[in-house]
Amino acid sequence: MIRGISHITLSVRDLAVSFAFYADIVGLRPVARWYKGAYLQAGTDWICLSVDPETRTGPLGEYTHLAFAVDPADFSAAVERLRSAGDRCWQENRSPGESFYFLDPDGHKLEIHVSGLDERLRALEEDPPRELVLFPR
Repeated sequence: MIRGISHITLSVRDLAVSFAFYADIVGLRPVARWYKGAYLQAGTDWICLSVDPETRTGPLGEYTHLAFAVDPADFSAAVERLRSAGDRCWQENRSPGESFYFLDPDGHKLEIHVSGLDERLRALEEDPPRELVLFPR
């Protein structure tokens, strides 16, 4: 049985640039770093940065992205830190709760988001989309 998500690996072209971005700008906690990769923690979850010369050079057209949770009190400061670093916004927020959508140095689509699954489910219940099925939790 699956217990959760172990980690997410992101391919990067330049480890120094990406490591600084995720640690200093996004605010993840560095755990390990070596010549071809790094581990950084986001709460109890972690991501791996892995050097790969085939890494994209810009964002993909699809909606796939990774969202980091932030406390409501920290949201505005986090957005300002990202904007000050020159990070590009790839989408305006259209979902329930405060969100800011931005790109990392390799064009991976990211988001910082205030609400969690419970808030999202309440929003679905309040304005149900066609063919909504809610499963027991």
